[in-house]
Amino acid sequence: MPGLHSFMGRPPSDNPAFCVFEYVYFARPDSVLEGQLVHKVRQRLGTQLAVEAPPPPYRALKEGEVAPKICVIGVPDSSLPAAIGYAKRCGLTYSEGLTKNRYIHRTFIQPSDYLRKLGVALKFNPLAENIRGKRIVLIDDSIVRGNTIKALVAMIRGAGAVEVHVRISSPPVKHPCFMGIDMATYEQLTSHNLNNEEVLKLIGADSLAYLTHEGMMKVVQEEINFGNAITETEVTSPTQSSWRAAEEKRKVGHCSACFTGEYPLQIDW
Repeated sequence: MPGLHSFMGRPPSDNPAFCVFEYVYFARPDSVLEGQLVHKVRQRLGTQLAVEAPPPPYRALKEGEVAPKICVIGVPDSSLPAAIGYAKRCGLTYSEGLTKNRYIHRTFIQPSDYLRKLGVALKFNPLAENIRGKRIVLIDDSIVRGNTIKALVAMIRGAGAVEVHVRISSPPVKHPCFMGIDMATYEQLTSHNLNNEEVLKLIGADSLAYLTHEGMMKVVQEEINFGNAITETEVTSPTQSSWRAAEEKRKVGHCSACFTGEYPLQIDW
């Protein structure tokens, strides 16, 4: 029959699997997901990262030598809350070290490696005065193909950093997303093909550490509150009140398959 038709491709599952990468990267920082402000969750990811992977001590000093200052910077924009949380937990100085071109958008989903690398070069510029002569702890939210972080490490070294220590506020991304996000194939995923030492050599940093999967899931789930979905003043009818009660009883579940390879649905190869 002519006209507009709609259908449900698959009924809702009894086991929810909300994408955890929304918290790590995709969602706007002012989004409220599962009753949580995303900016606050990312700060807690940085705090947990500082607990698990603080910066290494400086080398042994020679007589009369003074150790360089250490500074925490984040990759704009999604990594800045994690950098703030990391610096605060470690008691270190947080500063802006990279400025972002607002007219260049997400580079990791560009269709070719050449365009991704070109996008990184156009997207960021170092603030040399905040970097020169310092040990830099660079916080990023994830490493997918490695193009961005490799270019940024070289850029920060070129701006005069004494050391560059990379800290990632999520686990290694080792598996593609088959749930609708064009992330990468197995062949393109750096952490699927290389171990941590090999990734460290590839990106050219002095050290590299990731947040553990356990640490990430703990942070994401510890303050979920579906009661924050609407406020008391918005509960004006029995229907809304019933909806809120149902929300508060919702099951909690997340998909972290890009980190673990455990997909919420059977994947037909």
